[in-house]
Amino acid sequence: MPGRQELPSTLERSSEDAQHTWIKAHDSAVEQYGEGERAHRVAYGALKHTHEKVGDHWERKEGGRRGPSDPRSARPREQGGRSGEGVDERASKQHLYDVARRLGVEGRSRMSKAELLDAVRKANRSRTRASRSQ
Repeated sequence: MPGRQELPSTLERSSEDAQHTWIKAHDSAVEQYGEGERAHRVAYGALKHTHEKVGDHWERKEGGRRGPSDPRSARPREQGGRSGEGVDERASKQHLYDVARRLGVEGRSRMSKAELLDAVRKANRSRTRASRSQ
């Protein structure tokens, strides 16, 4: 099934660029592996190299930076690793602070980088859940 018809809700709320990246990777993965979960994982892996999740949508990474955003995206599938849930773990602390401010995270000025990462992940999950229920 073409990627446009499989587009996740978070990508429907994202830029055309993010949608194009996901669709192109998804369609290529479907050709190689067939339809299913693996095609979606491949598409998200490609998306995480250029975009990060902010709230309920995806945005281009800080400064247009490219590359894996978390340990799982940096390794082959067999090696596993922890997912950053779309948050760019290689972003600067200032960038994470700015994202946390946009998401309304309380207490962000006293948080370490690791705490900001966790807070942004939590806020992203909350925003996505709220958007899906509307």
